[in-house]
Amino acid sequence: MSDLSMLINGLKVTADKNATFERRNPLDGTVATRAPAASPADAVMAVEAAAEAFRTWSETGPNERRALLLKAADKLEAKLPQFIDAVAAETGATGMWAGFNVMLAAGMIREAASMTTQVAGEVIPSDVPGSLAMGIRQPAGVVLGIAPWNAPIILGVRAIATPLACGNTVIFKGSENCPRTHQLIVEAFQEAGLPAGVVNYITNAPADAGAVVEAIVAHPAVRRVNFTGSTKVGKIIAMTCAKYLKPVVLELGGKAPLVVLDDADIDDAVNGAAFGCFANSGQICMSTERIIVDQKIADEFVKRFADKARNLPVGDPRKPDPVVLGSVIGMNTVEHCNALIDDALAKGAKLLCGGKSDTTLMPATLLDHVTPAMRIYHEETFGPVKAIVRVRNTEEAIACANDNEYGLSAAVFGKDIARAFNVARKIDSGICHVNAPTVHDEAQMPFGGVKGSGLGRFGGKAGIAEFTELRWVTVQTTPRHYPF
Repeated sequence: MSDLSMLINGLKVTADKNATFERRNPLDGTVATRAPAASPADAVMAVEAAAEAFRTWSETGPNERRALLLKAADKLEAKLPQFIDAVAAETGATGMWAGFNVMLAAGMIREAASMTTQVAGEVIPSDVPGSLAMGIRQPAGVVLGIAPWNAPIILGVRAIATPLACGNTVIFKGSENCPRTHQLIVEAFQEAGLPAGVVNYITNAPADAGAVVEAIVAHPAVRRVNFTGSTKVGKIIAMTCAKYLKPVVLELGGKAPLVVLDDADIDDAVNGAAFGCFANSGQICMSTERIIVDQKIADEFVKRFADKARNLPVGDPRKPDPVVLGSVIGMNTVEHCNALIDDALAKGAKLLCGGKSDTTLMPATLLDHVTPAMRIYHEETFGPVKAIVRVRNTEEAIACANDNEYGLSAAVFGKDIARAFNVARKIDSGICHVNAPTVHDEAQMPFGGVKGSGLGRFGGKAGIAEFTELRWVTVQTTPRHYPF
């Protein structure tokens, strides 16, 4: 069990009145972490530290920022064994998933480092003689980053790295479900030598989240907010930001469709679907939630897919035997998925493999012949329970893919690439992959969704646009004529 501290202005601190909360392991209920339960007053202290640090950090040269970020990437990678232990203890995820998180997160920091010299503007032609008109990008100020537990290292780093590269300072609010995992990220940045106050870390008890977040957003020094999490909470964050006119980047829930056209390579589609459905037990914003398959090849696809899914190993990630599906985050997920299974079976779906669970070790579960009358057709499972919908043609496949409130990731499988690409173009999603799984991320790509999946984009130059202010600045180089 780990006792944690927060980090404010470079100092390890406890919460007001030494308040704490506990995070318990989802498998056996043992205490995994005891963390500070920040108050709104603690949150304001973090903002003030970040605001003071911004005065000098925003003036730091791009190559100095780059060098520190590159060191942070190395420090993060060196913590791999600690991350594996923390992720298993706090979220029940596998060592394979933790290792993948560390690899991609380190790449994200290095990509952010490469972008420090890309915070560029442009000279814009002016109608005023002698006017040198420029669009200039400059750091926005203090950034609040809020990351979830499901891809804790990737999403924690994403909340920090690009804002820092742009010259902002950061308050990172760790997830109540993985405060130790998120603290390890902050430790990596501190060990790299970032100045005090550039990255601040706070944790809070679940009941205090709303008050703590509002205290930060309300502060005049906070100029940007980024949040990754559920659509339900994202709407609350958006309303809070609207109240104080603070720009916000939201990456929210998903119901990612994977469309299997009638000319798809079935083995390729099966492998892509299995990875997209069951990586991290389906607890990824991009997880494949619905497999939409043309009825001409549905029987063969379903047979091969079910054979693969039922053989995916499930088990305690803390034990030596490698597993694909570890624990889900808690019994709430189990109960939600069980209810979706009951509802689907009662309305005519066919259970192909897996089924209801009474522990957080949930097997890969597939439901065939899912229809719009069933809850699982519309609702995000965020677990290893997946729906297969059979359609008659390409037009039905596109309509089905778009028939939900979300729009984050999608995939289309088909041998006729032009046809598959044109299907991809018609799917309402921020991300779509042809002949590749719905679960994919690269640091330099514009990552984000549409509809109920969020606002704005993380990654690469799109991320720079989100975390800088674009200013119009002119210099009059010749005498200017005035009408009076």
